[in-house]
Amino acid sequence: MIDRRLMLTTAAGLFGFAALRWFGGPAPARAAEKFEIEKTEAEWRAQLTPQQYEILREEGTERPWTSPLLKEHRKGIFACAGCDLPLFSSETKFDSGTGWPSFFKPLDNAVGTRQDKTYGMVRTEVHCRRCGGHLGHVFDDGPKPTGLRYCMDGLSLVFHPANPSST
Repeated sequence: MIDRRLMLTTAAGLFGFAALRWFGGPAPARAAEKFEIEKTEAEWRAQLTPQQYEILREEGTERPWTSPLLKEHRKGIFACAGCDLPLFSSETKFDSGTGWPSFFKPLDNAVGTRQDKTYGMVRTEVHCRRCGGHLGHVFDDGPKPTGLRYCMDGLSLVFHPANPSST
């Protein structure tokens, strides 16, 4: 039988941890880094939608299966929604079944990474190398030839078709 006090204490601790991360935890690690494009919080808020701001500037995550980019199959480039830097070619996009746009390789000199220890796990966070915008995470369970899965928040990206009439 589970001790009720232990269960309540554990639940309260987990809630506190989640509340810290989701509702105003420590500033993202990017704050100490310098990027080619830097703007004030007010400038970013004026440029981005509230949802884009939460993802790109506060390292949030969109709900799975909500991004229109999941169904984007035209040839083109996926760029940073914060600074429009080209990040991924449509030729590296694949259906990972996770609910987020996924790619097996970024364009050269497009992204940076750092260790992310939020939510009690260690992951590799992916950000735009030019503006530092949070894009998502990279995992080692992707397809050949890289074996990587860049699991990106669709709201952190914009799509530029190679030819607007291509399908």
